[in-house]
Amino acid sequence: MSDFHVKIGDHASFSKTVGESDIYMFAGITGDLSGNHVNEEYMRRSKYGRRIAHGVLIVGFMSTASTLIIDKCVSAGIDETPVSLGYDRIRFLGPVFIGDTVTVSYTISEIDTVKRQSKSSIEVRNQNDELVVVGTHILRWVKNPEAAKAAD
Repeated sequence: MSDFHVKIGDHASFSKTVGESDIYMFAGITGDLSGNHVNEEYMRRSKYGRRIAHGVLIVGFMSTASTLIIDKCVSAGIDETPVSLGYDRIRFLGPVFIGDTVTVSYTISEIDTVKRQSKSSIEVRNQNDELVVVGTHILRWVKNPEAAKAAD
């Protein structure tokens, strides 16, 4: 058994249909009221023909998938606190429209036991199986104070 809480290949997925309320709540929370997201007439004249979801809303869905991996470990009673160090190489490859159902696929791809880090590959596909977003997520596994004292 490894002394790490995840292993290469561990996987979680999360699916959600993006609703108009998601767009407006996210716009209200962030202040991003770009016409790309909230102005149907403006977007009707664009290449896309309709409003698109905020890219960082989809990154939020990526975070949900990472939480699913973390929850599995936490429920097993780990002695570390996993925290996000961030997302790398995020690329928005295609639009996500209101009414699209996206599925985030989150897979552990690297483990560094010295740094106490894991990296995950993330793919987001729409209901047509089109790849719309990709990225890499880094988690750091921080020893809890009690566990660190016991190790000394």
